[in-house]
Amino acid sequence: MFNYFKQSLARKKARRVTQEYPPIVSKVVLEKDGAIDFANWSNPLVPPFELTQAGVDFFRQFIQEGDLAIDIGANIGDTTVPMALAAGPSGLTLGFDPNPYVFKILEANAALNKDKTNISPQPYAISKDEDEFYFVSSEASFGNGGISPTKESIHGKFVYPHKIKGVDLNNFLKRECAHKIDRLAFIKIDTEGYDKEIIKSIRGLIQQYKPVIVAESFGASSDEAKMELFEVIHRDGYRIFYFESFDINTPVQALEKKEDMTRWKDTMNIYATPIK
Repeated sequence: MFNYFKQSLARKKARRVTQEYPPIVSKVVLEKDGAIDFANWSNPLVPPFELTQAGVDFFRQFIQEGDLAIDIGANIGDTTVPMALAAGPSGLTLGFDPNPYVFKILEANAALNKDKTNISPQPYAISKDEDEFYFVSSEASFGNGGISPTKESIHGKFVYPHKIKGVDLNNFLKRECAHKIDRLAFIKIDTEGYDKEIIKSIRGLIQQYKPVIVAESFGASSDEAKMELFEVIHRDGYRIFYFESFDINTPVQALEKKEDMTRWKDTMNIYATPIK
């Protein structure tokens, strides 16, 4: 009972008071990949992530050893790390997240498992133009949130005091990853409803390299926005699938038309594979 009240008070404080919550590193032994260290965030509002072999194998469907994989909206690295295990130490996994608080946990994960992964954490948002934004959250610990050109935002009332930088992914890759860009195989996007705008901004990359795309259809988005997300991916020769979770055994369902996107009222994930 004491622990319950202690945790309840910690959650209430995290919603109202901004403070740092350090990483907590633990080890898990996976059936194929062996012993892996993972840094969770001690933020009391964020449940710990459990790395599993089924989660790594989900990404191995699409990412091969030596590939370039990109995680936009990487958060603490819960998808970045399994993506990086699939790409291996000879590959490169870029993890982008502009949230200064979760980025420190992403950095911690990038520093682990150097013999099995190659993660490059980047503290940027992906935007159409090189620009600066506010990062806004609905709670003081910044466990969620998104970028905004102004301090007034649908994401909440807690505003990080310093602006964060937005970069054009096309230019970033040409500048920083020219040696790997030909191996671009996979892009995951999770940006609180901004996914379709990012996909529009990187259309040239998608058309040239045909990576597998994972995106989130934000539950609060309008039906029109959900259907537009389908269209901006489908138009470049992709098949689109609903999937339930990042697990090799997850239920998968083909989406044949844009209206299929509106069948889910809550936030849901899709992946898209190029038509050969």
